[in-house]
Amino acid sequence: MKKVLLSILAITVLLEEWLWDVLTDFEHCLTAWYHLENIERWLANSHPWVAITAFFIPSLLFLPVEYTALSLSASGQVVEGISLHIVSQIFSTMILSWIFDITRDQLMTISWFAALYQTITRWLNWAHGLLRETAAYQHALKLKLATHDKLVEWLHKEDPLNPAGSR
Repeated sequence: MKKVLLSILAITVLLEEWLWDVLTDFEHCLTAWYHLENIERWLANSHPWVAITAFFIPSLLFLPVEYTALSLSASGQVVEGISLHIVSQIFSTMILSWIFDITRDQLMTISWFAALYQTITRWLNWAHGLLRETAAYQHALKLKLATHDKLVEWLHKEDPLNPAGSR
């Protein structure tokens, strides 16, 4: 049973890492599309307490969405509730990681935040280290890398819709 749970956890960690990369790329696109560079500059130069406020506001904004997801699940609309929860988690993670990347230097000047961050990072690194050693993780990683290579190859062809690359 332990091996099955570790395998599921290892694959989940790999998916989380992949999703994090995709969301980071999407954040950069959104910043460019919506010309958010001024907001990024302002946040990057803000006072640490402004930075921490900016970091926690998205969490508060997503609370009603999470409450709605829970209400849907409790009222028998489980698929809808879980779907809303997943979408909410993806977007809140994307926004929080974007703000964290911008305000990291200011946030690390707040002693309790820096200590909490270091503790959580240490735990995550330990857990990820254990999971990366599992066969399931190694297999899923090979699959992820092969899929990535194929996608890159496909995107770099002259005509991505034509496998031969000709026009």
